Amino acid sequence: MLANYLIGLREGLEAALVVGILVAYLVRSDHRAALKPLWIGVTAAVVISLIAGALLTFTSREMTTQAQEGFGGFMSIAAVSFVTWMIFWMRRTARSLKGELQGRLGTALAIGGGALALTAFIAVGREGLETALFVWTAVQATGSSYTPVVGAALGLLTATALGYLVYRGSVHLDLGKFFRYTGAGLVVVAAGVLAYGMHDLQEAGVIGGINHVLFDATAVLPPSSWWGSLFKGMFSISAKPTLLEFSVWLAYLIPTMTLFLRPEGTAAVASGRASPKASSTVASAR
Repeated sequence: MLANYLIGLREGLEAALVVGILVAYLVRSDHRAALKPLWIGVTAAVVISLIAGALLTFTSREMTTQAQEGFGGFMSIAAVSFVTWMIFWMRRTARSLKGELQGRLGTALAIGGGALALTAFIAVGREGLETALFVWTAVQATGSSYTPVVGAALGLLTATALGYLVYRGSVHLDLGKFFRYTGAGLVVVAAGVLAYGMHDLQEAGVIGGINHVLFDATAVLPPSSWWGSLFKGMFSISAKPTLLEFSVWLAYLIPTMTLFLRPEGTAAVASGRASPKASSTVASAR
Protein backbone atom coordinates (compact mmCIF):
# COMPACT_ATOMS: atom_id res chain seq x y z
CA MET A 1 0.00 0.00 0.00
CA LEU A 2 2.86 2.42 0.83
CA ALA A 3 4.32 2.26 -2.68
CA ASN A 4 0.92 2.95 -4.26
CA TYR A 5 0.27 5.76 -1.78
CA LEU A 6 3.52 7.34 -2.94
CA ILE A 7 2.48 6.95 -6.59
CA GLY A 8 -0.91 8.56 -5.92
CA LEU A 9 0.64 11.36 -3.86
CA ARG A 10 3.37 12.16 -6.37
CA GLU A 11 1.26 12.00 -9.52
CA GLY A 12 -1.76 13.57 -7.83
CA LEU A 13 0.18 16.52 -6.48
CA GLU A 14 1.73 17.16 -9.88
CA ALA A 15 -1.75 17.26 -11.41
CA ALA A 16 -3.07 19.42 -8.55
CA LEU A 17 -0.22 21.89 -8.96
CA VAL A 18 -0.79 22.06 -12.70
CA VAL A 19 -4.50 22.79 -12.21
CA GLY A 20 -3.69 25.30 -9.46
CA ILE A 21 -1.24 27.18 -11.69
CA LEU A 22 -3.74 27.31 -14.55
CA VAL A 23 -6.63 28.44 -12.34
CA ALA A 24 -4.51 31.05 -10.55
CA TYR A 25 -3.33 32.46 -13.89
CA LEU A 26 -6.87 32.76 -15.25
CA VAL A 27 -8.16 34.38 -12.06
CA ARG A 28 -5.25 36.79 -11.80
CA SER A 29 -5.46 37.78 -15.46
CA ASP A 30 -9.22 38.37 -15.14
CA HIS A 31 -10.21 35.50 -17.45
CA ARG A 32 -12.68 33.82 -15.10
CA ALA A 33 -14.97 32.99 -18.02
CA ALA A 34 -12.26 30.63 -19.29
CA LEU A 35 -12.47 28.52 -16.12
CA LYS A 36 -15.37 26.50 -17.59
CA PRO A 37 -13.43 24.99 -20.54
CA LEU A 38 -10.49 24.48 -18.17
CA TRP A 39 -12.60 22.33 -15.83
CA ILE A 40 -14.10 20.50 -18.81
CA GLY A 41 -10.58 19.51 -19.88
CA VAL A 42 -9.64 18.43 -16.35
CA THR A 43 -12.83 16.36 -15.97
CA ALA A 44 -12.30 14.70 -19.35
CA ALA A 45 -8.72 13.78 -18.36
CA VAL A 46 -9.92 12.15 -15.14
CA VAL A 47 -12.62 10.19 -16.96
CA ILE A 48 -10.19 8.97 -19.65
CA SER A 49 -7.74 7.85 -16.95
CA LEU A 50 -10.46 5.82 -15.20
CA ILE A 51 -11.51 4.29 -18.52
CA ALA A 52 -7.89 3.37 -19.28
CA GLY A 53 -7.61 1.59 -15.92
CA ALA A 54 -10.87 -0.27 -16.52
CA LEU A 55 -9.80 -1.32 -20.02
CA LEU A 56 -6.52 -2.68 -18.72
CA THR A 57 -8.37 -4.66 -16.05
CA PHE A 58 -11.15 -6.11 -18.20
CA THR A 59 -8.92 -6.77 -21.20
CA SER A 60 -6.46 -8.80 -19.15
CA ARG A 61 -9.27 -10.86 -17.60
CA GLU A 62 -10.28 -12.15 -21.01
CA MET A 63 -6.81 -13.57 -21.65
CA THR A 64 -5.39 -16.96 -20.78
CA THR A 65 -3.18 -17.15 -17.71
CA GLN A 66 -0.03 -17.27 -19.81
CA ALA A 67 -1.18 -14.31 -21.91
CA GLN A 68 -2.01 -12.37 -18.74
CA GLU A 69 1.52 -12.92 -17.46
CA GLY A 70 3.04 -11.76 -20.73
CA PHE A 71 0.72 -8.75 -20.98
CA GLY A 72 1.48 -7.80 -17.39
CA GLY A 73 5.21 -8.07 -18.02
CA PHE A 74 5.17 -5.78 -21.04
CA MET A 75 2.86 -3.30 -19.30
CA SER A 76 5.24 -3.22 -16.32
CA ILE A 77 8.10 -2.30 -18.63
CA ALA A 78 5.93 0.44 -20.20
CA ALA A 79 4.94 1.76 -16.76
CA VAL A 80 8.57 1.93 -15.62
CA SER A 81 9.54 3.74 -18.83
CA PHE A 82 6.83 6.38 -18.35
CA VAL A 83 7.54 6.89 -14.66
CA THR A 84 11.31 7.13 -15.20
CA TRP A 85 10.76 9.77 -17.88
CA MET A 86 8.36 11.64 -15.58
CA ILE A 87 10.80 11.60 -12.63
CA PHE A 88 13.64 13.12 -14.64
CA TRP A 89 11.32 15.53 -16.49
CA MET A 90 10.01 16.94 -13.22
CA ARG A 91 13.54 17.15 -11.82
CA ARG A 92 14.58 19.22 -14.82
CA THR A 93 11.50 21.45 -15.20
CA ALA A 94 10.16 21.91 -11.65
CA ARG A 95 11.61 25.42 -11.42
CA SER A 96 10.20 26.54 -14.77
CA LEU A 97 6.87 24.70 -14.58
CA LYS A 98 4.85 27.83 -13.80
CA GLY A 99 6.21 29.85 -16.71
CA GLU A 100 5.91 26.96 -19.16
CA LEU A 101 2.27 26.29 -18.29
CA GLN A 102 1.32 29.96 -18.33
CA GLY A 103 2.92 30.35 -21.75
CA ARG A 104 0.86 27.48 -23.13
CA LEU A 105 -2.25 28.84 -21.45
CA GLY A 106 -1.74 32.29 -22.93
CA THR A 107 -1.55 30.77 -26.41
CA ALA A 108 -4.66 28.66 -25.74
CA LEU A 109 -6.60 31.73 -24.57
CA ALA A 110 -5.78 33.49 -27.82
CA ILE A 111 -7.06 30.52 -29.84
CA GLY A 112 -10.26 29.84 -27.92
CA GLY A 113 -12.05 27.67 -25.35
CA GLY A 114 -11.39 24.41 -27.18
CA ALA A 115 -7.64 24.96 -27.09
CA LEU A 116 -7.87 25.83 -23.40
CA ALA A 117 -9.75 22.62 -22.62
CA LEU A 118 -7.20 20.64 -24.63
CA THR A 119 -4.30 22.24 -22.72
CA ALA A 120 -5.83 21.25 -19.38
CA PHE A 121 -6.71 17.79 -20.71
CA ILE A 122 -3.14 17.06 -21.83
CA ALA A 123 -1.55 18.48 -18.68
CA VAL A 124 -3.71 16.44 -16.31
CA GLY A 125 -4.32 13.43 -18.54
CA ARG A 126 -0.63 12.53 -18.70
CA GLU A 127 -0.46 12.20 -14.91
CA GLY A 128 -3.74 10.28 -14.80
CA LEU A 129 -2.72 7.74 -17.45
CA GLU A 130 0.64 7.16 -15.77
CA THR A 131 -1.13 6.59 -12.45
CA ALA A 132 -3.65 4.17 -13.99
CA LEU A 133 -0.91 2.14 -15.66
CA PHE A 134 1.33 2.05 -12.60
CA VAL A 135 -1.48 1.08 -10.21
CA TRP A 136 -2.64 -1.64 -12.61
CA THR A 137 0.85 -3.15 -12.68
CA ALA A 138 0.91 -3.03 -8.87
CA VAL A 139 -2.41 -4.90 -8.75
CA GLN A 140 -0.96 -7.59 -11.02
CA ALA A 141 2.25 -7.82 -8.99
CA THR A 142 0.54 -8.16 -5.60
CA GLY A 143 -2.37 -10.28 -6.77
CA SER A 144 -4.68 -8.03 -4.78
CA SER A 145 -7.21 -5.68 -6.35
CA TYR A 146 -7.95 -3.95 -3.05
CA THR A 147 -4.76 -2.79 -1.32
CA PRO A 148 -3.01 -1.05 -4.26
CA VAL A 149 -6.18 0.83 -5.23
CA VAL A 150 -6.81 1.98 -1.65
CA GLY A 151 -3.20 3.12 -1.31
CA ALA A 152 -3.31 5.08 -4.56
CA ALA A 153 -6.71 6.58 -3.69
CA LEU A 154 -5.43 7.79 -0.31
CA GLY A 155 -2.40 9.28 -2.03
CA LEU A 156 -4.60 11.10 -4.54
CA LEU A 157 -6.85 12.44 -1.77
CA THR A 158 -3.81 13.69 0.16
CA ALA A 159 -2.45 15.29 -3.00
CA THR A 160 -5.77 17.01 -3.73
CA ALA A 161 -5.92 18.42 -0.20
CA LEU A 162 -2.30 19.61 -0.36
CA GLY A 163 -2.82 21.13 -3.79
CA TYR A 164 -5.83 23.09 -2.55
CA LEU A 165 -3.99 24.31 0.58
CA VAL A 166 -1.01 25.35 -1.52
CA TYR A 167 -3.29 27.22 -3.92
CA ARG A 168 -5.00 29.02 -1.04
CA GLY A 169 -1.61 29.94 0.42
CA SER A 170 -2.23 27.97 3.61
CA VAL A 171 0.73 25.66 2.99
CA HIS A 172 4.08 26.41 1.39
CA LEU A 173 6.02 23.49 -0.06
CA ASP A 174 9.64 23.37 -1.08
CA LEU A 175 8.83 21.72 -4.40
CA GLY A 176 12.47 21.00 -5.18
CA LYS A 177 12.87 18.90 -2.03
CA PHE A 178 9.43 17.32 -2.33
CA PHE A 179 9.99 16.05 -5.85
CA ARG A 180 13.53 14.98 -4.99
CA TYR A 181 12.47 12.83 -2.04
CA THR A 182 9.38 11.36 -3.69
CA GLY A 183 11.32 10.83 -6.90
CA ALA A 184 13.93 8.80 -5.06
CA GLY A 185 11.16 6.70 -3.55
CA LEU A 186 9.61 6.14 -6.96
CA VAL A 187 12.95 4.98 -8.36
CA VAL A 188 12.90 2.15 -5.78
CA VAL A 189 9.25 1.37 -6.60
CA ALA A 190 9.96 1.38 -10.34
CA ALA A 191 12.88 -1.01 -9.85
CA GLY A 192 10.51 -3.44 -8.15
CA VAL A 193 7.85 -3.08 -10.85
CA LEU A 194 10.49 -3.80 -13.49
CA ALA A 195 11.61 -6.89 -11.55
CA TYR A 196 7.97 -8.07 -11.28
CA GLY A 197 7.62 -7.51 -15.01
CA MET A 198 10.61 -9.71 -15.72
CA HIS A 199 9.14 -12.41 -13.48
CA ASP A 200 5.82 -12.19 -15.36
CA LEU A 201 7.63 -12.63 -18.67
CA GLN A 202 9.43 -15.65 -17.22
CA GLU A 203 6.10 -17.10 -16.06
CA ALA A 204 4.72 -16.56 -19.57
CA GLY A 205 7.68 -18.35 -21.11
CA VAL A 206 8.81 -15.27 -23.03
CA ILE A 207 12.08 -15.27 -21.10
CA GLY A 208 13.76 -18.30 -19.58
CA GLY A 209 15.23 -18.76 -16.12
CA ILE A 210 12.08 -19.11 -14.02
CA ASN A 211 13.66 -21.96 -12.04
CA HIS A 212 16.94 -20.13 -11.43
CA VAL A 213 16.10 -18.80 -7.95
CA LEU A 214 18.94 -16.66 -6.58
CA PHE A 215 17.96 -16.98 -2.92
CA ASP A 216 14.91 -17.91 -0.85
CA ALA A 217 14.32 -15.77 2.24
CA THR A 218 10.62 -16.56 2.62
CA ALA A 219 11.31 -18.49 5.84
CA VAL A 220 12.61 -15.26 7.40
CA LEU A 221 10.37 -12.90 5.43
CA PRO A 222 7.02 -14.72 4.95
CA PRO A 223 4.96 -12.88 2.32
CA SER A 224 1.89 -13.04 4.59
CA SER A 225 3.67 -11.47 7.59
CA TRP A 226 3.76 -7.75 8.34
CA TRP A 227 7.57 -7.70 8.30
CA GLY A 228 7.61 -9.53 4.99
CA SER A 229 5.17 -7.00 3.56
CA LEU A 230 7.26 -4.18 5.03
CA PHE A 231 10.42 -5.55 3.39
CA LYS A 232 8.70 -5.85 0.04
CA GLY A 233 7.15 -2.41 0.42
CA MET A 234 10.44 -0.75 1.30
CA PHE A 235 12.73 -2.42 -1.22
CA SER A 236 10.21 -3.54 -3.88
CA ILE A 237 11.87 -6.91 -4.31
CA SER A 238 10.57 -10.41 -3.70
CA ALA A 239 12.00 -12.48 -0.87
CA LYS A 240 12.44 -15.27 -3.44
CA PRO A 241 13.70 -13.63 -6.64
CA THR A 242 15.05 -15.34 -9.69
CA LEU A 243 18.54 -14.45 -10.87
CA LEU A 244 17.08 -12.33 -13.67
CA GLU A 245 14.69 -10.48 -11.34
CA PHE A 246 17.42 -9.50 -8.91
CA SER A 247 19.87 -8.60 -11.67
CA VAL A 248 17.34 -6.35 -13.40
CA TRP A 249 16.38 -4.77 -10.06
CA LEU A 250 20.01 -3.86 -9.35
CA ALA A 251 20.74 -2.87 -12.95
CA TYR A 252 17.89 -0.34 -12.87
CA LEU A 253 18.11 0.84 -9.26
CA ILE A 254 21.80 1.70 -8.95
CA PRO A 255 22.42 3.75 -12.12
CA THR A 256 18.97 5.40 -12.09
CA MET A 257 19.26 6.46 -8.45
CA THR A 258 22.81 7.70 -9.05
CA LEU A 259 21.73 9.83 -12.02
CA PHE A 260 18.66 11.13 -10.20
CA LEU A 261 20.58 12.20 -7.08
CA ARG A 262 23.46 13.67 -9.07
CA PRO A 263 23.77 17.47 -8.73
CA GLU A 264 22.28 19.26 -11.70
CA GLY A 265 25.48 21.18 -12.40
CA THR A 266 27.72 23.85 -11.02
CA ALA A 267 25.67 26.61 -12.60
CA ALA A 268 22.43 25.28 -11.21
CA VAL A 269 23.95 24.86 -7.74
CA ALA A 270 25.36 28.37 -7.82
CA SER A 271 22.03 29.77 -8.94
CA GLY A 272 20.25 27.90 -6.19
CA ARG A 273 22.63 29.34 -3.57
CA ALA A 274 22.15 32.84 -4.88
CA SER A 275 18.37 32.72 -4.71
CA PRO A 276 15.97 31.90 -1.87
CA LYS A 277 14.52 28.44 -1.64
CA ALA A 278 11.64 27.85 -3.99
CA SER A 279 8.30 27.58 -2.32
CA SER A 280 5.13 26.64 -4.06
CA THR A 281 4.80 27.92 -7.61
CA VAL A 282 1.04 27.97 -7.16
CA ALA A 283 1.20 30.23 -4.14
CA SER A 284 3.44 32.69 -6.01
CA ALA A 285 0.96 32.77 -8.88
CA ARG A 286 -1.75 34.25 -6.70
